[in-house]
Amino acid sequence: MIVLILLGTLVILGVTIGLLVHFLAFEKTHYYQVSFKVADAPHDYDCEKIASPGSRDLIKNIEILISNAFYNSPISKEYILSQLIRLSSEINGATAKILLVFKSNLKKKNNIQRSLRSILHQMLKENKKSLFMDPSSLKFFEISKEDAKNLTINCCGRQLSPISDDLITGNNRIMGGVPSKEGEWPWQASLKWNGRHWCGASLISKRWLVSAAHCFIRFIGIKNWTVTFGNTLNHPHMTRNIKEIILHKDYQSRLQYDDIALVQLTKEVTFTKNVRTICLPDPTQNYTAGDRAIVTGWGKLSINGPYPKKLQQATVKIIDRDTCNAPQAYHGLVTDSMLCAGYMSGKVDSCEADSGGPLVSFDHIGSWYLTGVVSWGEGCGKVNKPGVYTKVASYLDWIANKTGI
Repeated sequence: MIVLILLGTLVILGVTIGLLVHFLAFEKTHYYQVSFKVADAPHDYDCEKIASPGSRDLIKNIEILISNAFYNSPISKEYILSQLIRLSSEINGATAKILLVFKSNLKKKNNIQRSLRSILHQMLKENKKSLFMDPSSLKFFEISKEDAKNLTINCCGRQLSPISDDLITGNNRIMGGVPSKEGEWPWQASLKWNGRHWCGASLISKRWLVSAAHCFIRFIGIKNWTVTFGNTLNHPHMTRNIKEIILHKDYQSRLQYDDIALVQLTKEVTFTKNVRTICLPDPTQNYTAGDRAIVTGWGKLSINGPYPKKLQQATVKIIDRDTCNAPQAYHGLVTDSMLCAGYMSGKVDSCEADSGGPLVSFDHIGSWYLTGVVSWGEGCGKVNKPGVYTKVASYLDWIANKTGI
């Protein structure tokens, strides 16, 4: 009996010590909300919309300073990310609100919190003259995962899943390409006619999507359309019915002029990791030949090939209009409200049933915005026949007039 009691005691003690060691050593993600004042910076910014030209440089500078401060610090290994959520203009300046994410075990947590405050204070102090940051205004406190989610859930153009390495290097294509990860492109939607995928679309608010006008020429009846979200068609994360379809009044199907449409849902979506909005571009957005963009969709994997089971993604490059309008290409059919993207050498391209889906670009402050809408092209991946996209920046006034966004 005594031996059994001793053995039982030892087992309980061993388990307790093991759990304690595990608890102290186990790394956990911690979230912090930080705010400070920036004098002489009368800018408003909310992550629900793309940053204005006036605030973009300031946001970029703040995010770079914070990232560099932690990357060059003793706690660089624990640092995960920082994200500027809001700039609120006030008298003589603005208050910046930032989310910081770190990973550490319980043993290191207190030391990391002290380091965080010290690093941020020093960063503000060093940039007090150049960016007019006020070190005395620094506020810093830990928040829950749920509070962190609530801070960022309405941010447009933000991903909660990492970008595929193949996508960054460009070693992929929609035609036979690389499937996306869950939550990687949360604004992508599928427009289904009688339950069958027909076109893509992009979520721009809780109730509105942007797509291509030509998607609805054959099937205009509202009751037969549904919209699904998630990177698989058969098991979507969310499904909605359609209340209204608005085609651009000047759309010409023969030449694909003004090939853009708006879709209003009967019920608002609920934002999650897998369902979020894409930012609309700034009206002054410039597109330079060679700039990279990403096109996504459930279109065919080749001209006569099968459809994918998961949402596909491809890296393409912006092609200047003169090259795209050359005699061996599209012979002057590409207007200034269209964009060419892909490769003149072919192979990487959108294809049938990718229509209406998004062409997105990455902003230097960390957000994705809707550059174009998959519109038309000759074949899929043919030499000298890149994809042609409706340039969304040309239709911002029309979108605002119809949706209020």
